[in-house]
Amino acid sequence: MTQSPPAEFDIADMTWPPPPYQSPVPPVTGADGVRRFEGVTYATTPGFRPRLLDVQLPAGEGPFPAVVWIHGGGWLDGDRRYPPPTVPAALLHGAVLGAGLALVSIDYRHSLEAPFPAQLHDVKAAIRYVRAFAGVLGVDPDRIGVWGESAGGHLAALAGLVGPGSADGPALEGAHGVGSGDTGVLAVVDWYGVSDLEALADHPMPPMPGGVEFPDPYEALLGGTEAERPALARAASPVTYAEGSNPPPFLLVHGTRDGLVPYSQSEALARALVSTGGEVTLRPVEGADHIFLGSPDIEAIVAESVAFLAGHLGAGAGV
Repeated sequence: MTQSPPAEFDIADMTWPPPPYQSPVPPVTGADGVRRFEGVTYATTPGFRPRLLDVQLPAGEGPFPAVVWIHGGGWLDGDRRYPPPTVPAALLHGAVLGAGLALVSIDYRHSLEAPFPAQLHDVKAAIRYVRAFAGVLGVDPDRIGVWGESAGGHLAALAGLVGPGSADGPALEGAHGVGSGDTGVLAVVDWYGVSDLEALADHPMPPMPGGVEFPDPYEALLGGTEAERPALARAASPVTYAEGSNPPPFLLVHGTRDGLVPYSQSEALARALVSTGGEVTLRPVEGADHIFLGSPDIEAIVAESVAFLAGHLGAGAGV
């Protein structure tokens, strides 16, 4: 039996094809006063899974400055809901919210779904979406920063450096989701992200534990080797865009014994940013491997990162 649509449904409001995103779902307020928008579709593309984001707002009145969190996973894996295993979600989320910042956690297409620049297109689409629906989401569209780890750190750096005026800027901005609008950010925190794919061409990948089969993340990102796609490797490298840019402040945090993404990658990006007059802090985590394995004080790393963002986004101002 066919059911009638609900009384508030008006077929006159429908459009075809539907827009490539959905309006925010109603938030749920927890006992702690935190409002949460969960599973919001910020972009759709035929043939791909919908790209989702979550928004968490501190208790109190907004609008709040927002931090866009970009997960890692070698561009092949990962989930917006889970930081790396060395960083408890309660620690990360609690620190951001406790500083008076909204947290926007995003998914993006993995590299075997679509090679670069699809991942950057999705990050840009998420920023556009947050700005377009800022009033509904309770965030300040003029105070947005990005924070990512590993593959997400690489994408955060690109988000901070690539704009419409960059080399190949329009092609890298993409037109997914809302489709157009400002994607600039006020601050970037990059935890152990790749900055120069050309320099990594000869860096051996460490063996995976237990003989796990794992595609080469760089070949998967580019859809081929660096030698086969040198122009795309340059386009996917944050150092490419530092010269002549007007970058936002950067905080780079990297383990000095990172066997997956060498510490020299953050050193290279720091040099490039300094050469263009950018404000950059390079924070080595002595003796730590990838995802800060071996660091005795993860809380301090999180606290410094949140303080950096809160300071540059003006947390508390206008709230």
